[in-house]
Amino acid sequence: MSASFMPLTPRSEGEILSSSNLKSFIFNELRIATRNFRPDSVLGEGGFGSVFKGWIDEHTFAAAKPGTGLVIAVKKLNQDGFQGHREWLTEVDFLSQLSHPNLVKLIGYCLEDEQRLLVYEFMPRGSLENHLFRRSSYYQPLSWNLRLKIALGAAKGLAFLHSEKAKVIYRDFKASNVLLDSNYNAKLSDFGLAKDGPSDDKSHVSTRVMGTFGYAAPEYLATGHLTCKSDVYSFGVVLLEMLTGRRAIDKERPVAEHNLVEWAKPYLTSKRKIIHILDSRLQGQYSPAGAQKAAALALQCLSMQAKQRPPMDQVVTALEQLQDAKDISNNPQMTDPKSANGHPHVPRWRSSQRVGDRKVAHRRPLASPSLD
Repeated sequence: MSASFMPLTPRSEGEILSSSNLKSFIFNELRIATRNFRPDSVLGEGGFGSVFKGWIDEHTFAAAKPGTGLVIAVKKLNQDGFQGHREWLTEVDFLSQLSHPNLVKLIGYCLEDEQRLLVYEFMPRGSLENHLFRRSSYYQPLSWNLRLKIALGAAKGLAFLHSEKAKVIYRDFKASNVLLDSNYNAKLSDFGLAKDGPSDDKSHVSTRVMGTFGYAAPEYLATGHLTCKSDVYSFGVVLLEMLTGRRAIDKERPVAEHNLVEWAKPYLTSKRKIIHILDSRLQGQYSPAGAQKAAALALQCLSMQAKQRPPMDQVVTALEQLQDAKDISNNPQMTDPKSANGHPHVPRWRSSQRVGDRKVAHRRPLASPSLD
């Protein structure tokens, strides 16, 4: 599957929804496909609503019996949720124009009365967030090789968005938005906050500060100035999460360790100290030299000065070199996490908390230095 380059031009709602490559579903079709949105069909929940597992005929896209046809993920917008029609439409707009192996595929949508739904390809391994942070027999630790593979796939997705042909700023890169297929190929999901990049004569886009606390770049938080380098910072945070097995923000830890970036940065500059922050669940099965290079890359991405962060195509090159290194890990076997009974487990999709949240994840402004 090759990347599809299409000019991203401003479009009206009618133009967006009439995209020939998207299926317009009837609500009743999706109700049947998800078995009436049954609770046991829920893949994940967040501020937008819930994601349900469903089945459709792979040729006609009509609802199919469970276990037959094409497996899909149906995101059903809460009518009283914070994520509204604007973000729903933004996601349809971008994913109807963009196609890449490392972007989740949007199959279609439903807009009927007050109902707003999105239909995606099903990602059987769920989110990177679950694999890193959920502790259960269903989530065995990701090997060093798998972490590199996932990081590289996600980096390729961002690099494509930042390319001259696309010029899109993702604006919400985090572990819960990186979904994994059956082979642990990473795909970016949730484009509700994505923005067109700056035009040729401008250096940035001025916008309300939106996103998830702990992942947003410092200059974006301070000024509302958004650039591709804002995404690079967010990538650095996730890469650090993958190295350490710690969340970007974790208030259950001691106060000095609440903010992962602030806590980890002093360790990243010392080859001797890096070993002390690596995820203990790796159990030493990694290349010390590779870990040092990955830590150095994360540190570059996390530079306080946006201009000092590498562009994503350079990040891709660095990760490819890491993956191709002969001493990838002390144990070169790419372990394939299984459930307790030896069979791959289908994880739940989850969405991490955004600023202002308590129990579910809502998209809220982090600040308001300027308007969209």
